[in-house]
Amino acid sequence: MADNINGFQGAVAGLSLTDVIQLKGHNKYTGCITVIYGNSEGVIYFADGEIIHAVQGKTTGEEAIYQIIKWPGGSFNIHPEMVSNVCTIHYRTDVLLMEALRRLDEERFGGTDPGGGSGPSVTPRRTMSKVAARLLDVTGVTYAVLLDKDGTPLQDTSLEATTLATKGLFLAKTGTRLGELMGLGDVKAAAVQSHDFHLLMYDSKQHYLSIAIKPEFNLETLEGEIKSALMPGK
Repeated sequence: MADNINGFQGAVAGLSLTDVIQLKGHNKYTGCITVIYGNSEGVIYFADGEIIHAVQGKTTGEEAIYQIIKWPGGSFNIHPEMVSNVCTIHYRTDVLLMEALRRLDEERFGGTDPGGGSGPSVTPRRTMSKVAARLLDVTGVTYAVLLDKDGTPLQDTSLEATTLATKGLFLAKTGTRLGELMGLGDVKAAAVQSHDFHLLMYDSKQHYLSIAIKPEFNLETLEGEIKSALMPGK
């Protein structure tokens, strides 16, 4: 039974789950960790040592991480072959762990559980352009990156930024070629919809903006919110 489990058993003997998460961060791990506690299962995905996505039941993102870390024990396994293109977490791993421990302390000492909050209050996000950071506040946007005309991400060295920049550059080049073939001139925006994610690309004089969107969101509806978030003064 879950109530009789105390401590974690896993591929790294003698270490807690948070120890393993920190170790994977130091090792720049890419892959996932599956965690089982009783009848519950959680999955934590890493890219280059940073947690980018987590799933626990129907919960994803930061809240899934907090739920998993709250479990008093269980077992975990390391799966370097399992990776994810989805990014629901934009906070650094060390900040996520600090917030998880703070929540645990609040619960233990009778404080209010901040589970309905909007995330850590300390400086949380990875280094990225102001434009990309602003778009992360739009519900449905999983990640965004500003890149130069050669496809290099600006102010963001994360693996997901590099991956999203590559996709955005390909979409921009493809759109330009199609525009030339069809006599449409320069294509300033393009979109791709797939089963796993949607992708938007905007073209300006000096940069491209590549935006990944959750597949369950309507692109036309969300594009209005994105353009509003990009307006000067917002």
